[in-house]
Amino acid sequence: MSFATLRLSIFALAAAGAASSLSAAVNFEKQILPVLEAKCLGCHKAAFMEDGKLKKPKADLRLDAAWAMLKGAESGPALVPGNLAKSYMYEVVNLPKDDDMFMPPKGEPMTADEIKLLKEWIEGGADFGGWKGNMEGAPKEAEPAKAAVVKVREHETFYTKLQEGLKPAEAAAIDKAKAGGAQIATLKADSPLLRADFLTGVSKCTDETVTVLLPIKEQVAQLDLGRTAISDAALQTVAQFPRLASLDLRQTKITDAGLQSLSGLKNLQNLNLFGTAITDAGVQHLTTLKSLKTVSLYQTQATAAGVKALTDAVPGVKVTLK
Repeated sequence: MSFATLRLSIFALAAAGAASSLSAAVNFEKQILPVLEAKCLGCHKAAFMEDGKLKKPKADLRLDAAWAMLKGAESGPALVPGNLAKSYMYEVVNLPKDDDMFMPPKGEPMTADEIKLLKEWIEGGADFGGWKGNMEGAPKEAEPAKAAVVKVREHETFYTKLQEGLKPAEAAAIDKAKAGGAQIATLKADSPLLRADFLTGVSKCTDETVTVLLPIKEQVAQLDLGRTAISDAALQTVAQFPRLASLDLRQTKITDAGLQSLSGLKNLQNLNLFGTAITDAGVQHLTTLKSLKTVSLYQTQATAAGVKALTDAVPGVKVTLK
């Protein structure tokens, strides 16, 4: 073998190794669990006794088991496989450090590399491998592995269809949206679909601010307006996003009337109304959205009667009330 041939062989092997490394799935037990144990589980694990006192998980959120992450707590699911926008555990570690919801509130925060791994793990389907975690308090039907597989398959099929025939947004339009205060990210490296939020300046995000997304309205599939200063007027802008699949409006000042603007969003699957003043009248506006999969009405003024009207009109939708 000549030196040139040997050198090419070495380069080929190195390239193959790099490609294998890049495509390897994130190993939960080796790469994610140690981070959770070091920075999250001190506050978010099953209740235990300490110095004669019972210590309960903060916000009733446990991260010490696969079933518990999928179940979540008052803020909704801590983890939705394949869906960063709905995975609360990813959102809170990306907030500004002076935000009241930033996690962890004390101690060393996650590093950029740790957050990147968490992102890749969730986007890749949140595979726990054989890990189940603490099964104390788990519902009898809890089967984390199966739940993850089903959700990922539905998620991927839906978004693949959603992006059919869609061209990527122009770079100038994305830059303009970012300059207006939005954070923009692609859902996947090879997808034209985008996720948008205003998490770095929630108090500055108003109805007018949301309009910076209009030039990329065709591509926005996930939108987080949680805790911003928007009102019903912003939903008239949101109503123009034909591929919007996930919308977070938690703890905003929207009203029942504003939800009527969403009636044309035929791809909307996930809607978070946690901590808003929505009543049964507003829930009634959602009955036309047959694509809905999940709706959070936790800490709203909606009632069981309103939830029943929605579940009767949209079979299969999962609604969180209390």
